[in-house]
This record gives sequence, C-alpha cells and structure tokens, in this order.
Amino acid sequence: MLLSLTIENYALIEHLEFTPGKGLTVITGETGAGKSIIMGALGLILGQRADAKSVRNGATKCVIEASFDISQYGLEGYFKENDLEYDAASTIIRREIYATGKSRAFVNDIPVQLQMLKELGQSLIDIHSQHQNLLLGQDTFQLGVIDALARNQFEMGQYRTVYNDLMTLRRRIRQLREEAAKNAQEADYIRYQFAQLDDANLNDGEQEELEAEQERLSHAEDIKSGLYEIFNGLDGDESLVQTLKSLSHKAHELTRVYPEIAEVAERLESDFIDLKDIAEDVEGKAEDISFDPQRFEQVEERLSQLYTLFKKHGVSSVAELIALRDELFERMQHIDGSDEEIAELEAQNKQLTAQASKCAAALTATRQKAADNLQQLLVEKVSYLGMPNVRFAAELTSSKTEFTPSGTDQIAFMFSANKNQPLKPAGEVASGGEISRLMLSIKSLVASARTLPTIIFDEIDTGVSGDIADRMGEVMKELSSHLQVITIPHLPQVAGKGNQHFKVYKADDEDTTTTHITPLSQDERLQEVARMLSGSNITKEALANARTLMQ
Repeated sequence: MLLSLTIENYALIEHLEFTPGKGLTVITGETGAGKSIIMGALGLILGQRADAKSVRNGATKCVIEASFDISQYGLEGYFKENDLEYDAASTIIRREIYATGKSRAFVNDIPVQLQMLKELGQSLIDIHSQHQNLLLGQDTFQLGVIDALARNQFEMGQYRTVYNDLMTLRRRIRQLREEAAKNAQEADYIRYQFAQLDDANLNDGEQEELEAEQERLSHAEDIKSGLYEIFNGLDGDESLVQTLKSLSHKAHELTRVYPEIAEVAERLESDFIDLKDIAEDVEGKAEDISFDPQRFEQVEERLSQLYTLFKKHGVSSVAELIALRDELFERMQHIDGSDEEIAELEAQNKQLTAQASKCAAALTATRQKAADNLQQLLVEKVSYLGMPNVRFAAELTSSKTEFTPSGTDQIAFMFSANKNQPLKPAGEVASGGEISRLMLSIKSLVASARTLPTIIFDEIDTGVSGDIADRMGEVMKELSSHLQVITIPHLPQVAGKGNQHFKVYKADDEDTTTTHITPLSQDERLQEVARMLSGSNITKEALANARTLMQ
C-alpha cells in the first residue's frame, strides 16, 4: 500500500505531497493541470529511466520519494536475498535525478540498481493506463490471470523444480555432445601430443638439475684445478694444516710447565682437525670431478628435448609440461568415456521428462478449471458493465513436448461483443472502451483470488458512457475493499465513488507555473464533481447531480 508520495523539483512541481488512504482514492484536475506529471514521477519510483529534462528549471536535482506498507506482500525473502533492510510498516523508495543526467535509486537508504527497482516495483504498484490495454492480447498476461484464479502455487512450484532440473540436465547433455563432436575432430592430435609428453618421462625440477650439471661438466677442468689449488693451500708441504699441527704440538708441550695454555692447545688442536677434514673433503671432490663427454652429450640432448617441448607448447617449465600432459590425459579419458556419460544422462533426461510431463499435466488441470470459471464470471462482470451480448472464452491448449518455465500451456482469450460476431482474440477485436471494461473486470476477479499491489487506473473510463462509467466506479469501489485503488477518472460518475478525493491544479506567480495537489473536503468534492459534469460554470442541476453520484 502506498502511504505517501513526495515530489521535489520535478517538471512543473516544486514541492508536492500526496497521501492516499485505504479504499478508493480519486485524483482529478483540469486537462494540463499536471496529473500526468505525477504519474511520471511514480514511474520513476517504479524503475523507469530518468531524463535530466525532468528536473525543474533552475534546480540541480529532483527527488521523488515514496513510502509503502509492504506487510501483506511477502517480500521478506526478496529483501534478504538482495541485502536490503526490511521494514514492513514503512519501506521508502527514493529516486534522485540530477540536472547533469546522473540518476540514483535507494531502497531504505541503500543504493540499488535500476533493474532491482523495477523488480520490486512490480510488487508494489500496478499502473493501468490506456497503453496497458495491449496486455490483454499477450500470452504471459493471459496465463498469469488464469494462474491467479487457479491458485496453483503448489503445482507451479512442483513443476518449476522439475523443469529447472530438466533444463540443467539438457544443457549438460548439449554441452557434452558439443564437446564430444569437437574432441572427436581433435582426438588423434590430442593422443599424439599426450604420447609425446608421456614418452618424455617428465620430472618436476629436472630442468634445473640438468642445467646445473651442464654447467658443472662444461667447467670440469677449471673446477678440478681450483679444488686442488685449495687443497694444496690447506694441506701442502708448508700449508695451514701443517702449521696448525706444529703449533698445536708446541702448545701441548708447554702445558707441562705452563698449564694456563691448555685451553689454547685444545683450540689449536680442534682447528687443526677441522682444517684437516676440509682439506680431505676438497681433495675428495677434486678427485670426483672429471669431464665425461658422453654424459655431457646426454645432458645437452635432454635439455634440448625439454627446450623444444617448451617452445612447442608455449610454456617455460617442466611443471607446466606435466600439467599439460595431465590435462591431455583427462581429455582423452573424457573422449573415451563421453558416449557412456551421455547415455547415462539421456536415461536421466527420459525420467525427468516424464516427471515434468506429469507435473505439467497437474498444472494444466488447475488451469482448465480456472479457465472454465473465468468464462462464466467474466461474462457476468462485463455484462454488468454494459455489454449484455458479450461472449468470452479462455481457450487452453497444451503441448506434450514443449516445456516452458510456466508449463506446457497456451491461453487465448477469445472475445465477441455482439451476437452476430464470432469469437476472436480479445486484443484484436475489442474496442478501447470494451478492453477497459474487460481489464477492470479481470483485475477485480484476480484481486479476489490473491493479494495484489496498489492499483492505479489512469483514465480507464475513457470511451464509455456515463451509465457505464457509474458501474465501473462501483466495480472499482468493490475492488478497493480488497486493496488500495487509486483512479484518475475521465468521468464524474467514477469520481463520485471515491473514499478520498485529491485535486491537481496549477498556480502561477510572476515568473513560474507550478503544479500542486490538495485533498478535498466533502463540500469541495461536491464542487469538483459538479465541475466535471458542467464545466467551469457550475449549475444547481450539476450540484444536485453530483450529490446523487456521491451517494
């Protein structure tokens, strides 16, 4: 339910506040007063694209803010899913449009994308204007009407669960078939690449080890010469080892007469032993070093093989080659096992298809019953609105194989307003006034079956007589007992049915023209309805007629 609407600096509006109540709210005003401007502002709240030209001249931005009571709409899940603050009693939607063209949207002060605002708006307000009469000819609208009357949420939930599983499975099968066809063309090449890499006996870290060995073999003589030079310096005829040995022996001899040097003697002996071990280790390494031409050739050949594989496959390490080898192996396994996997999935597809058909049939049964009821109820409603010869049929056809998110059914609303006229699609043959009455009747029936958002009827009474308009007003009045209804009527017969009445008007000062809206008292309502009857020159007869209309 719309609690309030505040508009600032939008088109001809400097500041406007609109607070509709429960029941039927009527908005009237002379042509050009600004009723369409208010509707345009509401459209922005519902996610329509903004135009910088809508910003009032001289202002930097316009702000439209609407407050809603959403306690009856079951939107907790939607708010949680989209990380929005949920306030059942007062959810506030705000649009800000800047003169620069920038636009921002907020739900309870949380910035949101325009698409989210559109989705949320569909659950808050249903604006029915003349162009929306085109909905009557759309399959989705017709099916939605039948589903609302069928109250088939359980059956629809069951069907969609199976449908989603079925579509996921079919996409997987299609993907596997495409991959299998592609892989079949590349199978020989994949096997060749894998065999080449597998035969290479790749080992992670091998490249680094081989390059180090290559470096060692290519400098074997230099390494050997250097090691012997180190050894001779450590343990030659006049080497450090021999010097430390003599010094250690001398220190030990001194300990007999000078015990204080014992520690020094031990340290010298320890250094002698360590240096001797180093010398022996260096000598051993020098003896181990030799140039092996055969091994050098093997290392170079292996490295050349690895470098060739690097270049061929666009990689720079053995680890990457190993990863590629494993990937090729997986593809080979997939190629070899894809037919078996597809066969298993096809068996699942057969089972799910049968389940989907069963669920769709249950859904169809609910729709057929609702369609039969709609035919009778709608004829009664529309006949009351001045179409005594109307005939209507909701023709349901079902496919056994074509699954859609909404089932396997198609609905066609067939209509005839005259006795001698055959039934034809309603959107093609009904006049504007006839479609308006059909849409009003349909929405009144749907409202009795489920909770609807606030409905706004924008001149739905265009093209009908005063007597019919009076009856349309009664239908809207009845509809407003279930939900909030706001109407912008063309005729006084509808205007007189409101629980509350607002008037839109223009005011001029020296420089500007602004649009305003004001609630009317009972006497002011009488004057406004009389104006709609007789024009600016309100007669006693018009006032008397207005009183009658407002009873």
